[in-house]
Amino acid sequence: MKCSRHQKGKGILILPDDNIQRERDFELNYLMSLNLNQRFSMMEAKSRELKSLLFDNGHRKTDTIIKRK
Repeated sequence: MKCSRHQKGKGILILPDDNIQRERDFELNYLMSLNLNQRFSMMEAKSRELKSLLFDNGHRKTDTIIKRK
């Protein structure tokens, strides 16, 4: 298993073939190496990224529910 490191400790796993168990172990080890603040900042960054992708592709705000009397 090769792992190249760049940009603030982010890792890239390079395997000669698909191995789900090794990929999962790599991901878990990487996530366990982060502290709580790093995990939350990654989660918030990914949420912002997904929000901008949805907005750029025509998915604006969600529809609001109008209650009728």
